[in-house]
Amino acid sequence: MTNMAKKNRTRQYNIAEAKAHLPSLVRETLAGTEVIIAKDNKPLVKLVPLSSGRWKPGSAKGQIWMSPDFDAPLEDFEEYS
Repeated sequence: MTNMAKKNRTRQYNIAEAKAHLPSLVRETLAGTEVIIAKDNKPLVKLVPLSSGRWKPGSAKGQIWMSPDFDAPLEDFEEYS
């Protein structure tokens, strides 16, 4: 299977190669290699693994910050209160 390495972990394959070797491209992608599928040596699509899609409670802990006065009335809206 011919490939063109752009970087250490990026490989480009033409459509015919990708079709013939899809299972091995999936394994490469799951192992962390970025796989690009091209036509006439022009990149068309990138093969990427899906995330687990499962939300984990507390997974954003420490990444979100809220100001203590987040719900304080805004000066521009004083006439409406």
